[in-house]
Amino acid sequence: MDAAGGRRGGCPGSPRRAGALLWGWALLGCAWCPRPPGAAAAPFPAGYALDDSVGLGREFDGIGAVSGGGATSRLLVNYPEPYRSQILDYLFMPNFGASLHILKVEIGGDGQSTDGTEPSHMHYENDENYFRGYEWWLMKEAKKRNPNIKLIGLPWAFPGWIGRGQNWPYNHLDVTVHYIVSWILGAKQYHNLDIDYIGVWNERSFSSKYIKLLRYTLDKRSLQRVRIIASDNLWEPISFFMMIDSELHQVVDIIGAHYPGTKTVDNALATQKKLWASEDYSTFNDEVGAGCWARILNQNYVNGNMTSTIAWNLVASYYEDLPFGRNGLMTAQEPWSGYYAVEAPIWITAHTTQFTYPGWHYLQVDGHLEGGGSYVALTDGLGNLTIIVETMTYLHSQCIRPPLFPFIVSPQKATFYLKGSFHEVKTLKMWYTKLGFKSANSTLFHPLPPVKVHEGMFSLNLDVDEVYTLTTLMTGWKGTYPDPPQSKPFPSNYKDDFNIRNPLFSEAPNFADQTGVFEYFVNTSDPGDHIFTLRQVVVQRPITWASDADQAISIIGDFKWVNVTITCDVYIERPVSGGVFIAGRVNNGGIYVRGSKGLFFWVFADGTYRVTGDLSGEEVLMKGMSGVRARAWHTLTLNLRGSSASGSLNGYPLWENVTISETSHGWAAIGTRSFEFAQFDNFHVEAS
Repeated sequence: MDAAGGRRGGCPGSPRRAGALLWGWALLGCAWCPRPPGAAAAPFPAGYALDDSVGLGREFDGIGAVSGGGATSRLLVNYPEPYRSQILDYLFMPNFGASLHILKVEIGGDGQSTDGTEPSHMHYENDENYFRGYEWWLMKEAKKRNPNIKLIGLPWAFPGWIGRGQNWPYNHLDVTVHYIVSWILGAKQYHNLDIDYIGVWNERSFSSKYIKLLRYTLDKRSLQRVRIIASDNLWEPISFFMMIDSELHQVVDIIGAHYPGTKTVDNALATQKKLWASEDYSTFNDEVGAGCWARILNQNYVNGNMTSTIAWNLVASYYEDLPFGRNGLMTAQEPWSGYYAVEAPIWITAHTTQFTYPGWHYLQVDGHLEGGGSYVALTDGLGNLTIIVETMTYLHSQCIRPPLFPFIVSPQKATFYLKGSFHEVKTLKMWYTKLGFKSANSTLFHPLPPVKVHEGMFSLNLDVDEVYTLTTLMTGWKGTYPDPPQSKPFPSNYKDDFNIRNPLFSEAPNFADQTGVFEYFVNTSDPGDHIFTLRQVVVQRPITWASDADQAISIIGDFKWVNVTITCDVYIERPVSGGVFIAGRVNNGGIYVRGSKGLFFWVFADGTYRVTGDLSGEEVLMKGMSGVRARAWHTLTLNLRGSSASGSLNGYPLWENVTISETSHGWAAIGTRSFEFAQFDNFHVEAS
């Protein structure tokens, strides 16, 4: 039996290995592979018993999703009503859509964390602001819809001051612990949010001393209820260290692994701790993505004893041409049009989340179907029962990672026997999904007539690529809203003067920061036209999670843009060495931002300018004197037409006839030469 719960897709072929492997297949019950001479085919069992009288399995902790890691919900906040609330309802409202039990958010650290940066609550050591970004808002919206939803915080990057000059958060443990605990306390003080779980450092090293100090400090600050998840990476080495360090074992509540392929390891099981797939899925949200999600939601428990699975990511609300486009449970990447799409993974989620709750228990079952696929059964201990069956096939359930070994799933009849307290159940409500790969028409989360249970027994005729939920609960619902507006490209004529006195969010709409953080700013020293601006505020390289650029950059617009005119007022704050740019046809962002190409128009505080074909500034296409100085406003204009570019300063031509050779299309962008203060105003882009 492989990680997918079906049979492997190839029989032993190597003469050198054939003998041993054939016996191995026989022991595994491979019904379709050759058997050793004289070996009879093992008969299929009569059915599958669901019995709570023999004791229950592990406690179920819920299904969730991640916002962040990073900036994956960036465009969601810009949606107009009622569409923004509708999206949130599909994600969080109980018995409506995904009905998520858990929301995991990034603790913003000012660094690139996959598709952008998220702002820290402490840009600088003596700075605290618990209203930056949008994760606070998102957690409150989730709680508004489901007061019982569990909240998790996890850092990807950290502000640079924490490292005291080094790219490492563990040299000064008390500083890092203070930073994280401040975020938890701020969530409660300013937003009345109780954080339930806290992580260590996403997919990076852990420090046993740090985890112990974190637990000690949480307890000291009356945060005993906050549980620690470690280490949001692989099962090892955290499991091994917990086995040899009794104090570490005591303070870690949950071992969280990423993309475990439905498998766990012996050391993790030996700890007797809760085991979670604390990040999983990360797959394009078409029907194959839905098949991936259906398979791992069941088989993470069946094969790996994992009692929670958390999807990256919650909602694909970032520009699709950034890395891992449309890897969310649903898609909401067009706030300018209001269009969004409720993708198939939403309804796959509902098969579990609408009929189970954290605190329920799995039944002790094998969980593998003889014809391939899997089933799980859960109970509240009060007589309610929910069964989820999936028959996802190999080609239609491959996740982005890890690689999936071939297996076969066949149509089959499955008979279930209800025993113990379930023996008297007479009917089960049934919900059905069929992922339509041949017809391209899927049936998603459809109610079917109740199943009659006769003397504790019922049967299902299962086809491939199906999901069934059978439950004693009567509460399921497939929520729906009228269709949203039609999809439209980003406006070809877009302006933002940033003149907002009390913005609801710290970042301007549609700008997606890729290195650094660009925030609304009130420029009290300006006498008139530039009181309200957009300011780059990260002045020290963060403790990075990805390969952040050495320059700050925020992108905006349509990745398909070719011919554009970009105009922006700029204000260099750093004398002598400061600098800013505007850019077009920017071709990279996210974790690949460091290698971004395009056409970049720079001006510097020393009075020079440059035109480069890359963000790093190494491919110089033209340079000269501009007369620009720091602490004065200047207007930059960049024109891109076909293979030619030109630029103006304060309305006068500065350079022209630069040939664009590398990038044919891309986003518009603004940015700074380094991690430095600088301001931007009256941004305008016109595409043709």
